[in-house]
Amino acid sequence: MTSSLTTIVNVISYVLIAFVAVSLIVSCIMIGIITHISVLERTKEIGILRALGASKRNISEVFNAETILVGLFSGLIGVGISVLLTFPINAILHRLLDSADLTVSLPVPAAVTLVIISMLITLVGGLIPARNAAKKDPVIALRTE
Repeated sequence: MTSSLTTIVNVISYVLIAFVAVSLIVSCIMIGIITHISVLERTKEIGILRALGASKRNISEVFNAETILVGLFSGLIGVGISVLLTFPINAILHRLLDSADLTVSLPVPAAVTLVIISMLITLVGGLIPARNAAKKDPVIALRTE
């Protein structure tokens, strides 16, 4: 009985991991699309920065910094919501089990790891649009409206 229960839990875990992996890939693609749109809308700003002496690397760093900040705040919001959800989950568990022995919590190292993963995923999603922004010709970028 225990081995069949363990097998069922493992299968459910693998299915959830697959859903999370697909979700991370989709979110990485969406971050790339959003950053690409930001590059398209800020072409004139890129041209002005390049005309003032910003290097291609500086332009790329601007967009990479923005994506990292988006990842940081997204990760912090996600961890914050998770921590807030532990309170009602613990209350429900204590009421259902009539025991305070089982509690749900988010360890600090896990929370920090989740925020770092969020930042890395957004950075990866924004690398190609940031590189495309850096490659823009300043003269052509200044002509666009």
